[in-house]
Amino acid sequence: MISLDSLTDTAVPENIRLGRDLNVDKPLGEHAVLSRIREISEKNEIWRSYIGMGYHNCRVPHAILRNIFENPGWTTQYTPYQPEVAQGRLESLLNYQTLVTDLTGLPVANASLLDEGTAAAEAMALAYRQNKRRKVYLSDKLHPQTLAVVQTRAIPLGLEVLIGDVFDIDFSNRDACAVLIQYPDTEGTVKDFTQVVENAQTNGTMVVCATDLLALAILRPPGELGVDIAVGTSQRLGVPLGYGGPHAGFFSCKSPLVRLMPGRMIGVTRDANGKEAYRLALQTREQHIRRDKATSNICTAQALLANMSAMYGVYHGPEGLKNIANRIHNATVVLARGLEDAGHVIENEAYFDTIKVNPTLAVSEIRMRAQQKAINLRYFRDETVGIALDETVEKEDLDDLFWVFNCKHTTAEKVVKNLGDMVLPKEHLSKSPFTRTSEFLTHPTFNTYHSEAQLVRYMKILENKDVSLVHSMIPLGSCTMKLNSTTEMMPCSFPHFTEIHPFVPPEQALGYRLLFEELENDLCEITGYDKISFQPNSGAQGEYAGLRAIMSYLDGRGESHRNVCLIPTSAHGTNPASAQMAGMKVEAVNVDKEGSIDFRHLVAKLEKHRNNLACLMITYPSTNGVFEDNVKVVCEMVHEAGGQVGLCRPGDIGSDVSHLNLHKTFCIPHGGGGPGMGPIGVKLHLEPYLPSHPIVDPMALMQKRARSFGVVSAAPYGSAAILPISWAYVKMMGPKGLRQATQVAILNANYMAKRLEKHYKVLYRGNKGLVAHEFILDMREFKKITGIEATDIAKRLQDYGFHAPTMSWPVAGTLMVEPTESEDKAELDRFCDALISIQCEIRDIEEGRSDPSCNPLNMAPHPIVTVDALRWGQAA
Repeated sequence: MISLDSLTDTAVPENIRLGRDLNVDKPLGEHAVLSRIREISEKNEIWRSYIGMGYHNCRVPHAILRNIFENPGWTTQYTPYQPEVAQGRLESLLNYQTLVTDLTGLPVANASLLDEGTAAAEAMALAYRQNKRRKVYLSDKLHPQTLAVVQTRAIPLGLEVLIGDVFDIDFSNRDACAVLIQYPDTEGTVKDFTQVVENAQTNGTMVVCATDLLALAILRPPGELGVDIAVGTSQRLGVPLGYGGPHAGFFSCKSPLVRLMPGRMIGVTRDANGKEAYRLALQTREQHIRRDKATSNICTAQALLANMSAMYGVYHGPEGLKNIANRIHNATVVLARGLEDAGHVIENEAYFDTIKVNPTLAVSEIRMRAQQKAINLRYFRDETVGIALDETVEKEDLDDLFWVFNCKHTTAEKVVKNLGDMVLPKEHLSKSPFTRTSEFLTHPTFNTYHSEAQLVRYMKILENKDVSLVHSMIPLGSCTMKLNSTTEMMPCSFPHFTEIHPFVPPEQALGYRLLFEELENDLCEITGYDKISFQPNSGAQGEYAGLRAIMSYLDGRGESHRNVCLIPTSAHGTNPASAQMAGMKVEAVNVDKEGSIDFRHLVAKLEKHRNNLACLMITYPSTNGVFEDNVKVVCEMVHEAGGQVGLCRPGDIGSDVSHLNLHKTFCIPHGGGGPGMGPIGVKLHLEPYLPSHPIVDPMALMQKRARSFGVVSAAPYGSAAILPISWAYVKMMGPKGLRQATQVAILNANYMAKRLEKHYKVLYRGNKGLVAHEFILDMREFKKITGIEATDIAKRLQDYGFHAPTMSWPVAGTLMVEPTESEDKAELDRFCDALISIQCEIRDIEEGRSDPSCNPLNMAPHPIVTVDALRWGQAA
């Protein structure tokens, strides 16, 4: 028997071992961690925020909060690549797509993106791919963070960005790929864009409309204005503010654009028995085929939050959404009338929930009075003030706002009497050309589950159709489906984390600042980097941000000609797609028969591209599940050739920048396809080039040193509200626990590989005969002899109660297994036993004991209707 230390000393090359304990805090118990994180959260101040800008407080139905957001049966599933064990989630995401298409008035939508800013950037990129024009117009009334994200994304694509009044644009030069508008705009004004849309499209320019789903319950939808694409965020439909995320971005478009649409799309199909079923009609796995030619680098989306918004729509239904929207609008009318009566000027001719006020008193006095009432407003540079109301507003809030603006004799009650009622009659709205007249959400799903009992049962029915970590291990290689402990998850529901607008003054978010500082210190110690940016809100975003930082650094050194990115062929599909988006030229590097970088091919590539080399992008341990001995030498060779190294492991071995998938190693749950967090760690020389933000700038303290490449996410700190999960993980594990977790993950993988090696070929091992934390099983020989493929084995595993390992990646015809440190020996054995049993079934086919065309594998999985059938192969 050997010790854990001996095993890992053999498995992990000596030249990359840390050789000491991590300098992180000693471990805390679960109750101590919760007490500490609660103290940190309460350093945040909960004010009433009427800032708007795409973020609004809302009332999250408690049934959805408890049964989805806080429920591991919904938070711990993987992306629904195996539809047979994901029918519940797929149905819910189809509901989300229906919610988006109905409200926007466009025929197709995807199953969520990351946020509004990146959705707008994806729309711009789609337009460019569609018509290849290199100019894009942005309305000066877009939300500032959307403007910043789109501008950042346009630069490496070589697009010229023009910002201004879209009503003054002359499209006749036919040189613009797209124009982006906001409806209602960032100042709250609702304008008729019909003529802009017609002029643009007549001249071949696509129209992208950023919009508000709740507003569209009573406003004419963008599809009826003729726009090509609608984007935005569904946050205000039942998702907490959370200091900026996680929230689901939405994307809908005209049917001819569906093949270019980024992200995933749920479709309806028929199963083997002819019954209606759901599947991914479009999915991001196309990255692994198209690589740098992929339509987008997005991998993680925001499925969990999309499901919350979908259920919000199901619970309230069309009439409920109209009532909520009307109530908000009417409250805004009450506020506007009261302010006007007191002499203030409302600059919006038409509005939904947001007004821009030109006040009669000094803005400094308004600020002071607002602070006394703990109210946040939006203050424009021209001394006007923005007020955006939301679902939570009551009469007392309106009275406080009147007081803030020194409306001495004005109360909401008095104004309401003049209007007739807080809920205005329909005739009031019918006078406006912007009033929605078309129906929406007519499907029975949105007109059935309006009581809590009905809703809870519906959510539970869907949950029970899926396999998640509450059922069994999910052994997905590269995706690290590990324990998401209850203690780690609890702070995500703390009010002092969830009820904070991302653009509040920094002094109101001191708890978040302390959380960021402590987590950054721990991650820097773990990775060997000097600085962390938390803005990227997915792994692919982290890749993109790291590569953009490298390009900006090289540009600052006068080496902007360096644009070649070397990427091993085993790399994740998002890597080449991210490099292409960052303006790089991708050059593939082969791997050898052991799964490591082909050293000779790398040397040849370095020599060929020495003068233009920007970086090498590798994963460590390698995507093939082995620790490469020569990784330090590889880093030195790249540096010698003038390039940087992007690496998915510590900076001590020569890497300059890494992205960290916190939704993998650091315990943020996958949520059925998101949320995720992909912060990047960098060495000191890259620190000035990290992401910035136009409203709350994470780089502000750097002052003159900051030379940021731009903005990657709509919120300054990405999906900040889920960072307490990773913070709690590190605090509870401590230095020895973190080390042991890694050791047990390596032990579990090697134990399983050893048990299975007599039945399946383990494709790659290190030079000591050991694997890293994951390993690849080669299934290709079975196809040659019996016709059985990796897909058949994956589906047969479902009959044993397991989600399959990663299938046919990074090598076609294989299964990639990662047990993680969370699973005990009994569960590892149960999975191994299932695979061994399946191998026996394959042998039965090979030796003639089982029919080659009608057997347990090629007919898997087997639902009850099949199992109960009178004859094999015939449904009951």
